[in-house]
Amino acid sequence: MNSPINRALSQFGVTEIVGRKHNPTIVNYFKEIGHKWVITDETAWCSAFVNWVALKTNVTRSGKLTARSWLNVGIKVKTPQLNDLAIFWRDKKSSWKGHVGFFIGYSESRNYIYVLGGNQNNQVNIKKYPAYRLIGFRRLQALK
Repeated sequence: MNSPINRALSQFGVTEIVGRKHNPTIVNYFKEIGHKWVITDETAWCSAFVNWVALKTNVTRSGKLTARSWLNVGIKVKTPQLNDLAIFWRDKKSSWKGHVGFFIGYSESRNYIYVLGGNQNNQVNIKKYPAYRLIGFRRLQALK
């Protein structure tokens, strides 16, 4: 099945290249989603990665490179499932900055949310984020 979580997992371990060279896989995420002007893997790419996964799995996408743009896509959910997105604030709650990735699960204490995403320590991996930084969960819809 071509689910978003499976497509995202297929990219596990894709990592930025330090220095003047750039990982062509990451640059290609931008190209395929219509942001051909991005030519480096240093450009923030968590939203580009989610847009690329959404494109490849034929679900709704934001088309934008900002993590918070995902708050306007799909359906808001309170109880997330695999394939749902988790959107977090970064720097401060009122900032435009954020992070987006695919929900994996909560820590046992529920103080952390595990997310599969891009640009997490400069690679595609699973990382935990403090639950207090969550802005919302979204469920993407299949395109007809």
